Amino acid sequence: MNERAVFFLSDQTGVTAETLGHSLLTQFDGQTFRQVTLPFIDSEDKAREAVQKINESTGEGAAKPIVFSTLVQDEFRAIVRQAKGLHLDIFDVFLEPLEIELQQKSTHTAGRAHGMSDIEGYMKRIEATNFALANDDGGVNRNYERADVILIGVSRSGKTPTCLYLALQYGVYAANYPLTDEELDKGTLPAILLNQRKKLYGLTIAPTRLRQIRKERRPLGKYASAQQVRYELREAEKLFKKYSIPYVDTTEFSIEEISSRILDSKGVERRVRP
Repeated sequence: MNERAVFFLSDQTGVTAETLGHSLLTQFDGQTFRQVTLPFIDSEDKAREAVQKINESTGEGAAKPIVFSTLVQDEFRAIVRQAKGLHLDIFDVFLEPLEIELQQKSTHTAGRAHGMSDIEGYMKRIEATNFALANDDGGVNRNYERADVILIGVSRSGKTPTCLYLALQYGVYAANYPLTDEELDKGTLPAILLNQRKKLYGLTIAPTRLRQIRKERRPLGKYASAQQVRYELREAEKLFKKYSIPYVDTTEFSIEEISSRILDSKGVERRVRP
């Protein structure tokens, strides 16, 4: 099957167009896409350059490209529509119905979604990210009384990236604590975690996947051995069940799905909306 070109056009970062476009494209199994992002289209010249790039992707016999656009300015959108392809203008689809419902014309202001218009929200995300970094893998501060959630699990089960995503995306204060052999051997949680028991959430992962991840990081020694991996995961799940800690298997889930499950399970409020 021929690869089809997909373009994400934006007058800012392109994150919104990419997010919606990717979500839609995943619904079509067996299709292959060559995805190109063209951000910061903020002039007529850049809009014409985008049209040229889109048209150049339509070689002889090639399927017409798909264009996801979040351009706000009408003059730039008019230029881009001259390109050959299937145009999916997100503002055309959603903005006009909202204007009718709210009985108000939109401002057509670029950069509102991912710009610095919400300074307070931006600072909340930065502060939450600093907290996550300071409390990574047990951290040195262990300022757990400020945490919204504390992720626990064995090494390389996905705790750090999940904490950072929660911080950057939602401004959630997330700490993480790695379960060591000492805790797994004893079958008990340390006092510092027991004092924050209501904030705990566990992460586990399939043994084969964990071995693969660990072998890339440290291939020699027992760290990535099948026996060690199975032991750690088995004992970690015993701890989760012993202390009635909710947990999720991260093997088949994206970081977005893992984070949503954590927030829903713990009832944590999103301080910032993406």
